[in-house]
Amino acid sequence: MWLLFAFIAIPMIEIALFIQVGGVIGLGWTLAIVLVTAILGTWLVRAQGALAMNRIRQSFGTLNDPSEPLADGAMILLAGALLLTPGFFTDVVGFALLTPAFRKVAFHWLRKRIRVQGFSAGPTARGPYRDARPTRPDILEGEYTEVDPPKTATHRPSGWTKH
Repeated sequence: MWLLFAFIAIPMIEIALFIQVGGVIGLGWTLAIVLVTAILGTWLVRAQGALAMNRIRQSFGTLNDPSEPLADGAMILLAGALLLTPGFFTDVVGFALLTPAFRKVAFHWLRKRIRVQGFSAGPTARGPYRDARPTRPDILEGEYTEVDPPKTATHRPSGWTKH
């Protein structure tokens, strides 16, 4: 229900803001602001996204909990979508999501409302394809493929076919 409300309310807010701002500064300046925020937003999303990807790689590399860097990446992605959407309200929310302090507050607010069942990484992780038995150091796990030996001719060609 709240999603339906958002799909109706956000365009209404944007239309009202376009009318108000356009009436004060004019159509040309309003369109220029929308264009500049889209270009600036794209540049900022690209820079913030690269930093977020580095943090995600680092958290996986050190086997730390990746939930905060992943949430940062998701919020940056949402910010990019909002900044490319023409409008003043979506631009304000998009630029807010690009600030690390706002993302940190939003992450902690979301973390209080989401319950994580469990998290494990590394050699002790138990996934759906991992054997439940402990591994021994003298056993190497791997995959193999059977290769049939090449077939050899059992008789000479009949002469009906060319070689």
